[in-house]
Amino acid sequence: MTSQPPGLAEESGPSLGESELALNPFDGLPYSSRYYKLLEQRRALPIWAARFIFLEQLESSPSGVVLVCGEPGSGKSTQIPQWCAEFALARGFQKGQVTVTQPSPQAALSLALRVADEMDLTLGHEVGYSIPQEDCTGPDTLLRFCWDRLLLQEVASTRGTGSWGVLVLDEVQERSVASDSLQGLLRDTSLGDLPGDPKVVVVTDQAFEPKLRAFWDNPPVVHVPREPGESPIPVYRDTVPTNRAEAACQAVLELCQKEDPGDVLVYLPSEEEISLCCESLSREAGLLALQGPPPRVLPLHPGCGQAIQAVYEDTDTGARKVVVTHWLADFSFSLPSIRHVIDSGMELRSVYNPRIRAESQVLRPVSKCQAEARRLRVRGFPPGKSPCPHQDGAREELPSCQPWEFYSGLLSQVFLPSGSCLRLYPKSFLELEAPLLPPPRVWEENLSPLVLLLKRKQIAEPGECHFLDLPAPEALMQALEDLDYLAALDDDGDLSDLGIILSEFPLAPELAKALLASCEFNCVDEMLTLAAMLTAAPGFTRPPLCAKEAALRRALEHADGDHSSLIQVYEAFIQNGADETWCQARGLNWAALCQARKLREELLELMQRIELPLSQPAFGSEQNRRDLQKALVSGYFLKVARDTDGTGNYLLLTHKHVAQLSSNCCYRTRRAPARPPPWVLYHSFSISKDNCLSIVSEIQPQMLVELAPPYFLSNLPPSESRDLLNQLREEMAESSTGSESSSAQEFGDACVLQ
Repeated sequence: MTSQPPGLAEESGPSLGESELALNPFDGLPYSSRYYKLLEQRRALPIWAARFIFLEQLESSPSGVVLVCGEPGSGKSTQIPQWCAEFALARGFQKGQVTVTQPSPQAALSLALRVADEMDLTLGHEVGYSIPQEDCTGPDTLLRFCWDRLLLQEVASTRGTGSWGVLVLDEVQERSVASDSLQGLLRDTSLGDLPGDPKVVVVTDQAFEPKLRAFWDNPPVVHVPREPGESPIPVYRDTVPTNRAEAACQAVLELCQKEDPGDVLVYLPSEEEISLCCESLSREAGLLALQGPPPRVLPLHPGCGQAIQAVYEDTDTGARKVVVTHWLADFSFSLPSIRHVIDSGMELRSVYNPRIRAESQVLRPVSKCQAEARRLRVRGFPPGKSPCPHQDGAREELPSCQPWEFYSGLLSQVFLPSGSCLRLYPKSFLELEAPLLPPPRVWEENLSPLVLLLKRKQIAEPGECHFLDLPAPEALMQALEDLDYLAALDDDGDLSDLGIILSEFPLAPELAKALLASCEFNCVDEMLTLAAMLTAAPGFTRPPLCAKEAALRRALEHADGDHSSLIQVYEAFIQNGADETWCQARGLNWAALCQARKLREELLELMQRIELPLSQPAFGSEQNRRDLQKALVSGYFLKVARDTDGTGNYLLLTHKHVAQLSSNCCYRTRRAPARPPPWVLYHSFSISKDNCLSIVSEIQPQMLVELAPPYFLSNLPPSESRDLLNQLREEMAESSTGSESSSAQEFGDACVLQ
């Protein structure tokens, strides 16, 4: 038998019978009573049985890589980081801190909160987190939870490289672009040749194990034992409901009336349906005749911001929590109090089409892996207890009554006190339409930011980097072409000086280029605000609810278009003291505006650090108006459209798609709309029910000819718009030549006179 790694006790921390004066080895302070309470819970997790094996493999792995596979909710995400911290502590932290990546900022924040509590340490000191616009770490931070995209940014830069002794890549089955890319970069690097003998721990779901074993060349694998007892057998509907939000709401209300104990987790496809369900539940739950307090309804999605902490708060009110979420909580969140899951079986994802440079909202079934992860969120079955009275495990499908009368007599059987999983779709739907694993996001996202970072790592051809699944060649070609148009690449295809600066910014390349151009056009202050507003979550939470709210919102619109309106909204937000009530009265997203303020400060600090010139605010002046347009066109010349018939049918320059302005565009919400602007610059183009351009401002075609690269205009597909631009370019060239000749003649006449 292999000996235990040196310096590591057989158990984490003192046993429950030991004196509470035992000292925490990470900060030297006595353990609190809460530590012992949480330690007892930790030891009951399935992952705990694999603790010694994991530490042994971490110490002895020849490649420095260890693969950990287990079911969702088994404790992997909370316990593995702590054991890695113990491993690093035994080494005296001489090789660097422990860094744990998560596929979403919300997961990194929630896990840091939980792990700091379990380790009896102070968040922001020994345990910290790094997410966009918030770095809660310090010089004493030993264990850091980090959004994987931020770590990729660090690895691509000279800053942060090699700062970790143990790197934990968590939830890699979610297939984020950053997680796949980090694995590719590490796969191309021999860990044994790096200083400090760093370790890499890859944590994933069991269904993803074969692919990872092949990718990492058969590293040691630690399997998490299954939890004792039976998991809930899912109950299916025989048809898919037409209104998923209402169906989920009615199921929750029936569950509350039955007063079965435990919190509820509801999965819906989109943030819009989450909001509708939460509003309906909050309104109708108060009308129920319940013995206890009404349920506490909590949304969980990226737009929630810091409100996500409420999901994990312990309350003494006795109110049941109903957490309404989407794909975000498929793997990354552990909610121990969940006893009931209601799953719509669908997800809404943005998928990028490189050929037409457009996002499309795709409503699709979740994978079998995700469906299983959702089922296993239920932790209500005690060991040895069967979840249903049928000994063979069979379960009848629910009838398709209208609308939901069948629940009154059925939920007493479906929602057992020990827990349940209700799937709002037929069993055949999952078996026939759902893929085994989630598709890799590297197939579905714009790869320009990734290619920019890979070029920063001096990888000549992005296709040379090892990927779990190679990106589509046309996606890589489009990314390289866009970066070339933005002057981020030199003649050899390497990063130009401008490209190196662009790679420093946590922005889309075209937005970073517009921000750098603002240094030349003296509108840095305004572009900083605009960059922050465009990157943060959408500023408007919903359409106006009443005429008064619509009037207040219209007062924030700017005549120059949506971009200037965003600046005006932000300025008004700051002038009104960042007041949440002021935002609510106008239907503004207060959390998004607070996020924009933090991001603006971060961007300003970055510009000061790399010594870029700044400018004084001048928003509202005619000169600033033109300068801001020039800066935008410098970065967004790829996103220009022309009204072809004067009715708002816009033909995009880079391809022959026709689009309309989005419903919340200021040119459409004005009370007395004028003729649509003939030429517009847009922030995004999405393919939905009606192809729409979002965040739009009018521009002059002369400005496009002046600032866009000539070879970009030459490469445009044949169209009337291209002919007009080329004609305009010739006229401007002739005018410039004539002006130069006139100036030369005047200069010559002046010489003769002298």
